Amino acid sequence: MKFAVIITIVIIGFVLLLLLPGFLIWRKVQRNKEATMFDDIMRGECPMYDFEMIRGATGGFCPENEIGRGGFGIVYKGQMQDGQEIAVKKLSTNNRVQGMKEFKNEVDLIARLQHRNLVRLLGCCIHYSDRILVYEYMSNKSLDNFIFDLRRRATLSWKTRMDIILGVARGLLYLHQDSRHTMIHRDLKAANVLLNGEMVAKISDFGIAKLFSNIDDNQDSTVTERIVGTFGYMAPEYAMDGMVSFMQDVYSFGVLLLEIVSGRRNQRNFNLIAHAWKLFEENKSLKLLDPTVRDDCSHEELEQAATCIQVGLLCVQESPSQRPQMAVVIPMLSQQQVPRRPLRPVVCMPVSTRDDHLNRQEDTSGNFQMIITDLEGR
Repeated sequence: MKFAVIITIVIIGFVLLLLLPGFLIWRKVQRNKEATMFDDIMRGECPMYDFEMIRGATGGFCPENEIGRGGFGIVYKGQMQDGQEIAVKKLSTNNRVQGMKEFKNEVDLIARLQHRNLVRLLGCCIHYSDRILVYEYMSNKSLDNFIFDLRRRATLSWKTRMDIILGVARGLLYLHQDSRHTMIHRDLKAANVLLNGEMVAKISDFGIAKLFSNIDDNQDSTVTERIVGTFGYMAPEYAMDGMVSFMQDVYSFGVLLLEIVSGRRNQRNFNLIAHAWKLFEENKSLKLLDPTVRDDCSHEELEQAATCIQVGLLCVQESPSQRPQMAVVIPMLSQQQVPRRPLRPVVCMPVSTRDDHLNRQEDTSGNFQMIITDLEGR
């Protein structure tokens, strides 16, 4: 018995000895990757903030100053010595190299963007394992805090909702067409639309955005094996096949548009797209409109809401080629162009009991199932 134990210990020790050099080499490679990305960030366009200054502005990252939390990390409200209010995103350190990669991605992309409807990055900070992004402070937080809360959404008039819809549309158009480096956001949702004190909508969270210049100029799309984002907002071709294109964002915008109009969330136990299509087919589209604003809408505003619903259904068409580009969406929303009649959408939802948001550090290829629901009447 003792001999068997000794033999087992010797074998385990021998295996560990064999694995140790490989582990040390792997760790060195990972650290070199991280160091290279750190050097690239330091040489980039984004201003660097002193860590002690950021810590002081947030009261030592005091829990009382926490204004947001998610898989990406924690967001704190801060105030600089000159009185300027800031939002400080302290990223999660679960996966240092992947985290640094997404940190570098967000810094590189946002530093190049300047648009009224995109959250402005003020600077960044790297302190040992801490990776910090500093943004302009958005006093009304995220859109989901309003539209999915009965009391708060009652404060959103139709005009305010329409301004938010158009603001998000203009921000996306800038990303897709008008910026120096066109890109796909890949995770547009209510939680990633922030609102300032004047309720101006600004798209945020570019950690998984993709530069479209990295895609072959002769193609309209590319394929990725790493599916990231949020179920309910994901285009079917992306969720099922990893197909990445501008039309992925258009689909997400369509879902968001229907959510803003209705005040309801698209989720597994309530398929908003299916509900919107059923009402549209029955010529009862305006029944989708949030009751908290419906009675206060003028005739013109009701027509505008009906147009928004039709455009939303166009944006969530099954085929990417059937979805309008954002350059076409805006004139339709502004009623300068008549939208065509949408085809019946096919709804793609996850078959899972876990959270519908995919961890950004998780390679999900092959790890989930989807169900495609045909909305044709029986």
